[in-house]
Amino acid sequence: MTGRRIVSIFLPRLAIESWLHRRARQGAAWPDTVPLALAAPGPHGPVIHAANRAGEEVGARPGARVVDCRSICPELRVEDAQPAQEAARLARLTFWIRRWGPFSAVDGADGLILDTTGTAHLFGGEPALLTDIQAGFARAGLTCRLALAPTRGAAWALARFGPERAICTDPLPALAPLPVAALRLSPETLLLLHRLGLKTIGDLAAILRLPLMRRFARTAPADNPLIRLDQALGRAAEPLDAPEPPAEFAAEARLAEPVMDPSDWLPGLTEQLCAGMAAQDRGCRRLCLSVFRVDGERRDIRVALAAPARDPAHLLRLFQGRLDRLDPGYGFDLIQLAAEAVEPLAQAQPALDGSAPEALALSRLVDRLVARFGAAAISRPLPQDSHIPERSEIPGPPLDDSPAPPARPDRPLRLLTPPEEIQVLYAIPEGPPAQFIWRRQTLRVARHAGPERIAPEWWQDRPGTRLRDYFRIEDDSGRRLWIYREGLAQDGRGGAPRWFLHGIFA
Repeated sequence: MTGRRIVSIFLPRLAIESWLHRRARQGAAWPDTVPLALAAPGPHGPVIHAANRAGEEVGARPGARVVDCRSICPELRVEDAQPAQEAARLARLTFWIRRWGPFSAVDGADGLILDTTGTAHLFGGEPALLTDIQAGFARAGLTCRLALAPTRGAAWALARFGPERAICTDPLPALAPLPVAALRLSPETLLLLHRLGLKTIGDLAAILRLPLMRRFARTAPADNPLIRLDQALGRAAEPLDAPEPPAEFAAEARLAEPVMDPSDWLPGLTEQLCAGMAAQDRGCRRLCLSVFRVDGERRDIRVALAAPARDPAHLLRLFQGRLDRLDPGYGFDLIQLAAEAVEPLAQAQPALDGSAPEALALSRLVDRLVARFGAAAISRPLPQDSHIPERSEIPGPPLDDSPAPPARPDRPLRLLTPPEEIQVLYAIPEGPPAQFIWRRQTLRVARHAGPERIAPEWWQDRPGTRLRDYFRIEDDSGRRLWIYREGLAQDGRGGAPRWFLHGIFA
């Protein structure tokens, strides 16, 4: 048994609740007291696909013929079912439920599957997690039944045939009293099992496997009761294929012959992508260029932007120098450019001389620097509540609008990380060294100011951390440095004091 935790979400009234929701949004809410049924094509005429509460009370059951239901209840209103819109809503819900877990997928026409391994503690435990999920669907106007189990098959069975919000750790005892229909089998296979006297999962698990293996040897794996039983009990793997959300804006070029370089097609793809975003006043924060090789492999290049943008020339410039990293193999025949992160971006009014706003020019400069040197190389210092110099600032996003740290003329603009130890040749009592060696250079101190004493932060520094005495010095060549002495002689916190160079003044 694995440590996975799978939640199965069963939506028994998805069709009718989605139809009623669409009617309400159109301003024509359906009365609860009027019987309503949704009809779908059947082998012998239309059949009931779903019904509201009033329709169920008068006998409209899924699978029943519409003519039979109308003969029983002439006032029953029948509308056409819309399975395409139900499937589209289910696909949207697939990504909506990822607020509770990282992996999810559609499970049939009326269910969802969610992998919550390692996330339950964020919601207060598994019972609280299921309660929160059910409350979320209730706010969306959907009725759901939930179950949580170590396997996908066990969660599916308990959500449809088990108690409300069932939580299972050992599948066999929990599934034994459930009917064999909980194994996701076809009606023909269920009929055969009933004829054999196997009505529950416990009955199926208790008999010898060899006779059943012979009987179902030619059955498809998805309809083989033994394979479904092993999947539900965790004896056989059943991976969860979680799809990626489709890009809201994308452009692609399908090529008749494989090529080795996408450079000739990239300008056209960029123009097409930006035109689509401009039509909806949107801008992208992250782009992904994908090339699909003829051998089935895919290669991606991603670029990030400091601010939303949709200027084709600017986006195209971000890929300069990066296309050489693509391995074309034997060539690729499909090129795709997708906007993976999109934000609202209204039309900008240029200045009277036609120039772009200063903030826009700055963001484009940051984008080019990040594309050239990497995201880790470009940052903006943000103030941090600490009097230790290396802790008083932290690197932040380049365009962060937080207030900048206050300028201090007694502190250098450049700090060395970490401070570099220097070798003192001649020391001045209670002052800086008169001469020291740094990076194999012998420096002589011409002038100095200080000391500035900085004590350790006792609430986060380890015991025995020594205080620092900082000096601003100038050597005989005019170079201004910031050095400090770590510790005092005979302070009981180590040996002799050590000297470090921490910063360089402009």
